[in-house]
Amino acid sequence: MWNMKQLEYGALARRANQIKDELRQGVRRPYKEVIDVFQGDLHRAGMKPLTFVRQVLAACVYPPLINSSNLPLDVRQRAQEELGRCVGGSGYYNQTSQIKLYCQFCNVQDIHSTEMPFRPLLNREASPRTGVLIPVPCHNKTVLSITQLGAVAVPYYLSEEQGWALQVEELQRALESAKGVCNPVALYVINPGNPAGYVQSQKSVLEVIRFAWEKRLFLLVDELYQDRVYGENCEFVSYKRAVSEMGPPFSGTVELASFHSVSKGFSGEYVCGLRAGYVELVNLDPAVMKYIHTLFSKDACSPVLGQIALDLMTDPPKPGDPSYLLYKQVGPENCTLVYVKKVHEVVNSLPGFSCPPIEGGLFAFPRLHLTPKAIQKAKELGLQPDTFYCTRLLEEGGVFTGPGWEYGQKEGTYHIRYNTSRALFKELLRRLSSFHMTFMKDFS
Repeated sequence: MWNMKQLEYGALARRANQIKDELRQGVRRPYKEVIDVFQGDLHRAGMKPLTFVRQVLAACVYPPLINSSNLPLDVRQRAQEELGRCVGGSGYYNQTSQIKLYCQFCNVQDIHSTEMPFRPLLNREASPRTGVLIPVPCHNKTVLSITQLGAVAVPYYLSEEQGWALQVEELQRALESAKGVCNPVALYVINPGNPAGYVQSQKSVLEVIRFAWEKRLFLLVDELYQDRVYGENCEFVSYKRAVSEMGPPFSGTVELASFHSVSKGFSGEYVCGLRAGYVELVNLDPAVMKYIHTLFSKDACSPVLGQIALDLMTDPPKPGDPSYLLYKQVGPENCTLVYVKKVHEVVNSLPGFSCPPIEGGLFAFPRLHLTPKAIQKAKELGLQPDTFYCTRLLEEGGVFTGPGWEYGQKEGTYHIRYNTSRALFKELLRRLSSFHMTFMKDFS
């Protein structure tokens, strides 16, 4: 019998892999495969890789394909352009052409797992220490990146009761709580949300910009899932565009860093070796920009294929191009409003679950109302209550989800995070419903 007392951070993933191995070896369980809705891997979740991207990459890796009539004309032309930026046309990006190409763009592989976006802002030697306001819930690696730089992560809580809304009053409370602890220099925003699938309204975005301007906070905006918005009456509002359209004094003074990536969102190249992204910097002092260019240039850049994919994401096929229609068809069909509504409806119908509407992003973060008996059992095993639930769901139901404590949550509340992809969603909902009803009965 597996000892649940040994569970620690990352152990759920290790246990999921163990179970997968056991199933391949013929070990009998109530299910034949593990449904992994923990990862943000869109391709594993059922999204088809973008044909245009893969064709261009193939022609770059094997240039003779540029002369092949089996590839569309625009694919061959783009591959030739990309290779033209490489030294000797071989796949080593020419530094000069790269800087010219991206201008304000600096390569980052993954905002969640790198310190690079925060390094220019945070001073390890400062007294008091520098701080960054971060949302709760938030990706745990972001918090780790901030603390590893010697800074303080100052939490502000999204309003779950109002669909995970970002409220300026809560930002003010968080800022007040930092007095005597640290000196907040930046405000970190995730839109659309991860792990909570909210999408900020235009009103909310403008309020946040005004707050940052008034408090002289640098805006760090994670917009990785901007292409995955599917809530009714929801649309993605770009912080850069909003700042620009607000006019003076905001348009010329609000300092902003906006992040995007080929690893998430529309491209979904999460584990396919194309780990590349960019940060666009707005309204920074020229001397600071020079320092940041130096800082980014001295570190190893993303792999060349990732950089090419990034260029394709920022400059995709246009109407009239041979690849345009297929390119537009692949992404949106994988995350429809009808599907997300069904998942939301089923989860909310289960006793002990409540989930605000899922408006965008890749994940849902429903609240789990556990019974005192279940909470007590978790404590006896030395586990967080939502980890206890996720562990039982994995062992008995074959569904791999993430416990809410890893992303932050209000004290006394419990959540799980799962991928809202379409792959195996009927089987997922069936297993989740069956397990949950049994679990709640066992610990009633």
